[in-house]
Amino acid sequence: MKALSWRKNHVQNYKSTLLALALSVFASGSHAEKTVLTVAAYPAVDQIVKDSLAVWSKNHPDVEVKVVGREYSDHHTAMTTALAASSGLPDIMTIEYGYLGRFANSGGFENLLEAPYSAGEYEKKIVPFAWAQANHAKHGQTALPTDIGPGAMFYRADLLKAAGLNESDLNGSWDSFIESAKKLKANGDTRIIAHARDVKDIVIRTGIQPGSGIYFDSNGKSVVGTDPRFKRAFELAKTVRDEGLDADIGAWSNEWGEALRRGDVATQMMGAWLGGHLKNWLAPDTAGNWRSTTLPEGANVSWGGTFYGIPKQSKNKELAWSLIKHLTLSQAQQEAAFVKHDAFPALVSAHDASFFDEAIPFLGDQIARPTWRKTAMAIVPTEVFKHDAVAEEIVNAELDLVLTKGKSVTDAIADAERMVARRARR
Repeated sequence: MKALSWRKNHVQNYKSTLLALALSVFASGSHAEKTVLTVAAYPAVDQIVKDSLAVWSKNHPDVEVKVVGREYSDHHTAMTTALAASSGLPDIMTIEYGYLGRFANSGGFENLLEAPYSAGEYEKKIVPFAWAQANHAKHGQTALPTDIGPGAMFYRADLLKAAGLNESDLNGSWDSFIESAKKLKANGDTRIIAHARDVKDIVIRTGIQPGSGIYFDSNGKSVVGTDPRFKRAFELAKTVRDEGLDADIGAWSNEWGEALRRGDVATQMMGAWLGGHLKNWLAPDTAGNWRSTTLPEGANVSWGGTFYGIPKQSKNKELAWSLIKHLTLSQAQQEAAFVKHDAFPALVSAHDASFFDEAIPFLGDQIARPTWRKTAMAIVPTEVFKHDAVAEEIVNAELDLVLTKGKSVTDAIADAERMVARRARR
């Protein structure tokens, strides 16, 4: 009986071993056959993509999505190199607005208006200015927007109250903004803004003609020396610096973060996403003191934005398009990214979410999102150009000479125009 029992157990163990081996081989083979879809991204877009897979992967169980996350600058440097070499490219590339012009002009991306993508049918679903930003005159729709940055002014309500100021004093006009800055400085030596350059950034983005860009007209010709936006922007920034109304601190520096936390700076004008950064890591201990409002003189401008493009070298274009559609055209996905990561949706239907009408505790229970939504829909569509980034560097360098070396505004703009025009001809 013992021998029979041993034999029976041995046979059962043997069968179990064979079954386990077979299942192991099957599983190994299945894994080996999985298609790998690569997505290159930067924080926090990489996490948004990972979070989205809980839904998307249900319909694509045989696809392994590999998200390659790098820091913002490292990501775009790596993607610039990959595009130039036409190698090492992902299936989906995340592109921040500032790089959109040069990347689109490379000709290295699929035109999403053409078959099999036919993205044109989704145009009306996307915020108009964001759609236009990725629509290249020569290369078509090179990417699809996923999040946007409608401009807003975040301000310290406690500091304004102490100085006897109201919200309308800040955003009524640039003149009232500067007068408010003087009162804030007199009451506690508070600076109204971190850097005078921030004023310039808003003014040069205001009043752009449809079809033109910030620095170039619809024909790609520089407008730095001819458009009055630049002269006014330089003059206002110079006034802010000459009066000692800014803190002379660059954004994203350690000093900038400290100034926001300590209340040394009363306002910061950026995209609506800044509220999330202030709450989550920049200045969490200042909860309840901040509010959000429109920019001076009702300026409707955008700060940044995220886009997804499919490189022509992609080996899995159909799957890439499927995932991009999920990330950009799924209302549930767009809402989830907004709720969790403050990624303001480029999808218009997501703007109807009840989340928009909720009070924001960090902003003193202010219901701020409807104002951001209104700004987003009012932004005039503008074009992006290959040399936008170079033009921005040149204009900023000339403004710095005005602010720090006493160079005249007239000479600075003339020199900026000459250099931008020369680079654009190359």
